[in-house]
Order: sequence, then C-alpha cells, then structure tokens
Amino acid sequence: MTWTAWERVSGFDFTDLVYEKKYLDTGGGVARITINRPEVLNAFTGHTIDEMGIAFDDASNDPLIGVVVLTGAGDKAFSAGGDVKWEATGATRRSFQTGFVLNNYLRACRKPIIAAVKGYAIGGGHHLAYCCDFTIAADNAVFGQNGPRVGSPADGWVVSYLTRVVGAKKAREIWMLCRRYNAKEALEMGLANKVVPLGELEEEVDRWCEELLALSPTCIEILKATFDIEFDYMRGTFGRITPMIAPDFIGSPECTEAQQAFFEKRKPSFWQFRKR
Repeated sequence: MTWTAWERVSGFDFTDLVYEKKYLDTGGGVARITINRPEVLNAFTGHTIDEMGIAFDDASNDPLIGVVVLTGAGDKAFSAGGDVKWEATGATRRSFQTGFVLNNYLRACRKPIIAAVKGYAIGGGHHLAYCCDFTIAADNAVFGQNGPRVGSPADGWVVSYLTRVVGAKKAREIWMLCRRYNAKEALEMGLANKVVPLGELEEEVDRWCEELLALSPTCIEILKATFDIEFDYMRGTFGRITPMIAPDFIGSPECTEAQQAFFEKRKPSFWQFRKR
C-alpha cells in the first residue's frame, strides 16, 4: 500500500488549523485536523472551535474519507485545552448558555477519529482525546485535567463519559485531583490504545488508518454511531449542573483568583472567599 502526500484542502483558509487529506492507492483516504497554535500549546478559543466544526463536517461528509486524525502542531502538545486568556474574558459562558461543546463535533462526525497525542493533552485537550474513538500516544505524552486548578468549570457528559473509559474511581481522581499521567500510565488505565516513541507516532497512526480503510466503510460508520449513541443520552446534561450549583461562578472572585494565580504562577487562595 502506498500513500499520497498530505495536501491542504482547498477552500478552507483556516487561521487556527491545518486541514489536510491523503489517500491510499488501494482506495480510501484520511483527513487530518491539526490545531495550529503551538505558541500556546495548541490551546483553543471560540474561533478555533468554529474552524474545527467546519473541518469535521467536511471530513464527515466526504465519501472518500474513511478516518479522521486529530492532532496538535509541534511535539510539545496535543492541546492544553481552552486558552485561559480567552476563558478569562467570560467567553466560555456561551457554552453553558447554549449547550454547545467542542466534543459534540466528535459525535456528529460519521468517521472514526484517531487522537494522535504528542506532549500535553490537558483540560479540554484531554477530554477531547478520550472522547475520540482511538488514542495513539507518543512516549512524551502527558494527560490530565485542569478545571478546579484554573477556575474552569466543567459538567455533563464530557466529564461523566470518562467513567466509561477508565472506571468511576479513576475518573473522579483524574477530574477532581488534577494529577498528571505519563504515556505508560495512560496506556495502563485505558486512556490510550497504543504508545510508541515520538519519532514513530505518524507511522503508527498510518498503520491504524490502513487497517480501518481495509474494512467496510459503511460498517465502520454504523459501528461508530452505535457506540456513540450513549453520547446522545448524556449530551443533554451538559451545562445543567453548573447553573444549579454555582450560577454566578464564572466571573466570581473564586473564579478570578484561580485565573490570576495561573497567570502569576502562584498557588491560588480559594478558601478566603468562603470565609466571606
């Protein structure tokens, strides 16, 4: 089997993404969506999310594409999640008001998605990776959540789905303690399907794509949709818990303290606000 070279998809002039496709001589192709913000460890903003929605939609509706690969530019990060400076503007309030969440694009895409993880997969980048159909990690990968540490609330299915991946106890540990896990630990707990040396990641991803493209594409789409049905049952939970527990959290002193401490590289002082 021989691959064509990666080529940028014409008509998609993205600023935050690199969107490419390549094809096997035996038939079928792969779309690759690369978050291209390496200067901020591929953290995303609302604009990045909008571009990703367009790319996923195109790949999903291209009959010659059988697999989508999601990755980040450079070797330092898959994605560090939501750009903290963007979140500090209160822009993420939109997500809780509309039920909009980046992960819904993974559910809407009819094609299986491989997360190719190099470096940090933290916060939103982490749950983006574990909601993909497969995760292939380089040996420099680091996984973990960040929300309670930086005042970024998360609720609904993007949180609870992790129990399906690693089990309830481990999922609560990951989300509530904000620990970091290396590639070996991720493989052992089921966050990754495969771990390979950094220099071999693209070759390994190609092998998985070749296996998928050798199978009935219609059957693969049916299987993906069948597995993803549970997302549909849980999607209505997104954005419902935060308004019930802490409707004014975004922009509150506690939230602001977390963000300022992150920018100032110091430990936050949360409990002072409970004393008030």
